[in-house]
This record gives sequence, structure tokens and C-alpha cells, in this order.
Amino acid sequence: MTTASAPARYPLTQGVNPWLVTVSVMLPTFMEVLDTAIASVALPYIAGSLSASNSEATWVLTSYLVANAVILPASNWFSRRFGRKRFLLTCVVLFTVASFFCGAAPSLAVILLARILQGAGGGALQPLSQSILLESFPIEKRSMAMAAYGLGIVVAPVLGPTLGGWLTDTWSWRYAFYINIPVGILAVLMISRFVHDPPYIKHAKVGKFDNLGFGLLIVWTGCLQVVLDKGQEDDWFGAVWVRWAVAALVAALALWIWRSWTNPKGLVDLHVLKDRNFRTGCLLITLLGMCIYITISILPLFYQEILGYTAFTAGLVVGPRGIGSFVGSPMVGFLGSRIDNRKLLSLGFLGFAICSFIFGAVDLSIGPFTLLLPITLTGFALSFVFVPLATMTTRTIPNHEMGAATGLFNMLRNIGGSIGIAMATTAIIRRADLHQTDLSRGLPASSALFQQKSSALAAYLGHRLGPAAARPGAFGLLYGKMMQQAAMLAYIDVFRWTAVLALLCAAAAWLFKKPPRRVKPPAGLH
Repeated sequence: MTTASAPARYPLTQGVNPWLVTVSVMLPTFMEVLDTAIASVALPYIAGSLSASNSEATWVLTSYLVANAVILPASNWFSRRFGRKRFLLTCVVLFTVASFFCGAAPSLAVILLARILQGAGGGALQPLSQSILLESFPIEKRSMAMAAYGLGIVVAPVLGPTLGGWLTDTWSWRYAFYINIPVGILAVLMISRFVHDPPYIKHAKVGKFDNLGFGLLIVWTGCLQVVLDKGQEDDWFGAVWVRWAVAALVAALALWIWRSWTNPKGLVDLHVLKDRNFRTGCLLITLLGMCIYITISILPLFYQEILGYTAFTAGLVVGPRGIGSFVGSPMVGFLGSRIDNRKLLSLGFLGFAICSFIFGAVDLSIGPFTLLLPITLTGFALSFVFVPLATMTTRTIPNHEMGAATGLFNMLRNIGGSIGIAMATTAIIRRADLHQTDLSRGLPASSALFQQKSSALAAYLGHRLGPAAARPGAFGLLYGKMMQQAAMLAYIDVFRWTAVLALLCAAAAWLFKKPPRRVKPPAGLH
């Protein structure tokens, strides 16, 4: 290919093959999404190493997601003010450097601060990458491009626990963050070589930064993070400070919405919500964020905390979701231009719901391969969710509004994820207490069955611990078994509630407008 013919063949990417652009922008996106999930399997190890509880260790996830969400709406302004390529490179460098400090953190406070900086650096990676990708392909080829992009988005969170578990067991949980460093360096090199700003970015007239809008965004997202992280410890609305924090959250959110709607040069252009498809997509991506992050965070914990698996084994058990994603992403890219995307999206949510119901039918006797099929099908179903959802949401958005739209779209996914993790953590703690009460009520200490089991255990332990310790040891074993059973029932409740939420999403998929009928498949997708 000659230099003169290159721009003619690839006019949207200034002569660069759009698939090279796709790989370049997928690297930072894959790294960012991977980092969101890779720490989930290492949470018990992070908690133990930094002298924190498991619920405090989940702040490592929520602090990142909320900090990530703060920068998302501002990404469009920064990309226009400083250039999209330059801003993307800056974000990749900040994310990579913050990853090093996450791995080197000596305390919980330090890792939370590093995660906030990492979230700020990673916040713009997805909307920037998505905008660049969508503008690098003509409209009729976007389904295939989004399928390739979706492969990174969907596979990263499902491979994250496996990779994180292996690194944690083999070396340390700190290497779950250090692994971002070589990926970040490669991303910087490829973006510098293959990504270019479009003319409208180079010549864009950018107004003043919306300091008030950004400040309000920080206030309400910050209050949201504090309430989500600390609310469970202080009995939620039973604490005065929680009520004040929620009041500040509601007030700041209302003012932010008013500011963004009435100020045409505000930080976020909420007028894109007038588009029915985009409005529907924002609702579904919020609910999807809740569903996927609940599953990502609690399924590895279920295997570790309830069944006693190591980090690597737990990651390996949930790893087959990646196989389902690898199979599903090319299929949905092929089918996306031939079948009504609402059908694909509804089918994907329905498959996710069925798998979640299967997760909600487990017991303590399951083995590593018991849930192999539903875990694999979960990854397959998610690939049928992300690609049609992103395609339909942005179908009617003009290019010059794509940055604002994708920033808001991804922000809502992270907000949904933070809320989902907090809800799941709270539900597991409270439902476990409830189930423990029910189990103890159903088997009182005076019952014949309890006396029989405790006497048998005491006789067994008496030969090993001595007569004095046998009876207390038997009671301790029975109590531990009851706590394990109660915790398992709490996880089952969360899995079932997630399934119900996914079913609601499957129905809401039909709120999208019916796509225009194509006479024949678009060129280049045969």
C-alpha cells in the first residue's frame, strides 16, 4: 500500500488501519477493566495484609469505581481542551504510576488514596477509547468493531479473578497491581504511533471549565462513596452522620443536574438524554453495572470464604467465563447487523438471569466443576449484552456529541457497580445474621438431635483434645458449621436477587426504538 493510497482507503483514521487503532485503544481499556476485577479475588489477602476486615477491603473496589466515575463526565472537556490523544496518554501514564503505588501500599489508607488516583487516571480511558473506536469505522461496520472492543471489555473482568488469584497465590496480591505497568507502557507506545485526533478536535473551541458543576459532582459522588463504604458499619440511617451525608448527596445531585441541564457550556451535556435510545441505554448500563459487579465481587468470595478455596483455585473456577466471552463476542459481532439488537440484548440478560438462578441453587457439597457450565454461559450471555447495548445506545448520537454521551454512559455503569457491591456486601452480612437466627431457632440446644450430634463429636474429640476440651470443642464445631450454612444462604439470596434484576433488564431492552430494516448485510461484514 502506498502512502498516497492509505488515506484514501482509511479516511477516518488518517491513513492508519482502523484495526490497529482498535488494538491501541483496547489495551488501556482492557487494563482498566481488568484492574477493576483483578483485585476482587485478592480482597481477603489485602484485608489480612493491611489489618482490615473483609468489608473494609471492599473499599478498594468502591473507592476506585467512584473516583473513576468523577472524571468520566469531565473527559469530554479535557479531550477537547488538551487534545484527545494527549489526554488519553496522560491518563494511561497516571493509571500506570498509580498502579505501582497500589502495589507498594503499606496500609489501607495508602492503598485507598492510590486507588482514588488510579480511578481518576482510569476514568477517561473507556469513553476516550470508545469514542476513538466508533469514529474510526463507518456506521455500517460499527457492530464488528464494537464486538472486538467488547471482547476486551467483557473478557477482562472475567479473566481478572483467575489472573489475580494466580498472582496472589504465587507471589503476592501486590502483583495484581504491578501487572498493569508493562501493559501501560505498551499502550503508551501504540497510542503514540497509531492514534490521531480528528479535525474537529484539533480546531474545537472550548469554553471555560465548569468549576461549579465539577465541584458538585465531587460532592455527591464523594458522599455516595462514604455512605456506601461506611453505612453498613453504623447501621445506615440509624446514624445521624449517614442522614446528613445522604441529604448532602441529594442536594448536590439535584444542583448538579440543574446546573448541567441549564448551562449549555456545562461540564456534562445532559440534553443527550432527550434521545430515547440513549436514555434507555443509560438505565440499562446502570442496572448492568449492578449485576456484573455483584457477580464479579461475590462469586470468588463465595468460593474462598464459604468453601475454603485458595485465591488461585477460586479464580480458576470462575475463569471459564472468559471462554464463553471469547465464543460469544465474534458471534454477536456477526449477528449484530442481521438481527434486531433488542432480541440479542434481551436474550443476553435472560441467559445471565438463568445462570444467576443456578448459582442460587448451590449447597456446601458442590465441587470445582459443579458450576462450570453456568459460569461459562455467564460469559457468553454478557457478550450478548454489552455489544448490542453499546451499539443501540450510541446509534443515534452524532459524532460531535459522542464524547459527552460515552462519558455519561460509562459513569452510570460505575455508579451502578458501586451501589451493587455495597448492596451485596450489606445483604450478605445482614442475611447471614438472619439465617443464623433462624437456624438456631430451628435446632435448639435442648433438642435430641443437637444432643446426639454434640455427644458424638465430643466423643471423637475426647481422644484427641482430652475430656475437658471435648465438649466445648464439639459446640464450637457445630456453631462454625451453622455460621457457614447461614453465610451460604446469604450468598444464595444475593444470587437470586441478581437474577431478578437481570430479568427486569431483559424486559427493559424492548424500550429501545426498533432499528431500521436493512435490505442486505452491510459491505465488509460477510
